[in-house]
Amino acid sequence: MAVKVLVFAGSARKGSFNRKLARVAAEAARKAGGDVTHLELGDFPMPLYHGDLEAEQGMPEKARDLRQLFLAHDALLIATPEYNQSIPPLLKNTLDWLSRSLGDGKGINSGLAPYKGKLAGLLAASPGPFGGVRVMPDLRKVLSSLGVTVLGAQVAIPHADGAFDEAGNLKDAHHQKIVEMLATGVVETARKLKEAPDPPRIGQDH
Repeated sequence: MAVKVLVFAGSARKGSFNRKLARVAAEAARKAGGDVTHLELGDFPMPLYHGDLEAEQGMPEKARDLRQLFLAHDALLIATPEYNQSIPPLLKNTLDWLSRSLGDGKGINSGLAPYKGKLAGLLAASPGPFGGVRVMPDLRKVLSSLGVTVLGAQVAIPHADGAFDEAGNLKDAHHQKIVEMLATGVVETARKLKEAPDPPRIGQDH
């Protein structure tokens, strides 16, 4: 059964280490048998979330487009930078907009459909010695609150300013291996979840 994996970085910065890491993760997920869509959040610009703006104009068109992509995929691979030991504003704003309701039964009033039932694997890269690991608990908490199951395994690449070659590949074989292990874990676990029978409803004969 095909597993559709959406891969993106929480940064749109030119030369971003996490954009490079997302490309490596996308290729690893393809190698593991995933049907991968690798996107750039910079292609989906949206204003800072504001309740009055939403009330006046609704969800931005680019947020609607990205929401459809989330709905169409089984799993996420997110490579994120660390801003002040937490989630970068681009990524947090994106997650917030996509959690809003369109009144179509696929939003905040119906179990957060863009997120509910999704599986996610987290990666981070930083020029510092901790590799962005301090952003992980906050991102894990937010995703879990939205209905995403986040794998316990995660990848943090320290000293990222020297971790990639000119082609954007990881230089260290161990780093490459742990990215591949995470991507494989996401694809295989998502496949098992898709193949698992639906649990019986309360009161259903069985």
